[in-house]
Amino acid sequence: MNEKGELREMKVKSFLVESAPFAAMVTVEFLDVGLTTISKAAMSKGMSHFVFVVYSNALASIILLPASFFFARKKRPPITLPLLCKFFFLSIAGITLMQNCVFTGVSYSSPTLGSALANLIPAFTFLLAVIFRMEKLELRSSKSRIKILGTLVSISGALIITLYKGPPILSQPVQPHSEQSPSTMLITTSNNWVIGGLFMATAGFSLSASIIGQAAILKGYPSEITMVSFYCLFGTIQCALVALVAERNPNAWKLSPDIELISVVYSALFGSVATFGVMAWCIQRKGPVFVAMFKPLSIAIAAVFGFIFLGETLHRGSIVGAGIIVTGFYGVIWAQSKEDKDEVAKTSTTPLLHGYVHQNS
Repeated sequence: MNEKGELREMKVKSFLVESAPFAAMVTVEFLDVGLTTISKAAMSKGMSHFVFVVYSNALASIILLPASFFFARKKRPPITLPLLCKFFFLSIAGITLMQNCVFTGVSYSSPTLGSALANLIPAFTFLLAVIFRMEKLELRSSKSRIKILGTLVSISGALIITLYKGPPILSQPVQPHSEQSPSTMLITTSNNWVIGGLFMATAGFSLSASIIGQAAILKGYPSEITMVSFYCLFGTIQCALVALVAERNPNAWKLSPDIELISVVYSALFGSVATFGVMAWCIQRKGPVFVAMFKPLSIAIAAVFGFIFLGETLHRGSIVGAGIIVTGFYGVIWAQSKEDKDEVAKTSTTPLLHGYVHQNS
């Protein structure tokens, strides 16, 4: 009984360890949907997105830097000038370029187009991972083919949710406020769709490059909290310089103690500290493609949240697209788990093989 109990406990622990990165990234996507909603509310009141990015990253830096020195002072390797340069360039891609391009792109077009182009992030990340040899691309391997197909299927499902509405399936008993939906109003008031699309495509590529950069840095410097701390610090400095040039109105720097302050605090705690920390932790354990694959889930989550909390109608496109996303996502995760098991099996059998060859030579 004791042996069976210990075996059962070991299996439970193994399941929890394997499931932790999956659960963590799903949580990140939920937090990301909340950040998008609350930041839109703040900016609709007139808050400058340049100022918003500076304040949120500054508050995140104030939280992370003391925490990194306190919790990781004994474990982390020494911080060198070349390492700080890597953190600096990482911040340019993952914070300064990405965050400012996202909000600028939305101001030119709409969140609808932004959601569509954000689904290119898994493809960008997979391509960069293959180029930099962080991901093995073996077309003869069924697992590699399933990962490629699953990535494309998830992207197509997210595009369906974004671009295809379809007839209503479920609706809440709420009174309509206007004849046009918010997304339709944003589309009709867009200034330049092409420029907005270029900004948001740049943001997607920048985030993918940041994910790949984090994976490369963490191979030689395995201290996630230190990397994220300097990531936010350098991002704050860079975004402040951008804001000083782009935002000429001094009143824009005044922070109202309402939705503006709430959005900055939420963005710092959940959009930077929690999200960046969890992403770095998952990149270290599961690789960059695993992290990027979760991005299409945010659109399905947003559709369900809109139905439950905002009383929005759930259309056929949302349901069909969500089903396709889950199908493709499951395929990639299944292939990833099989590759991880194969890697563990190779690692455990290789020493025995070497020992056998050495004894018989």
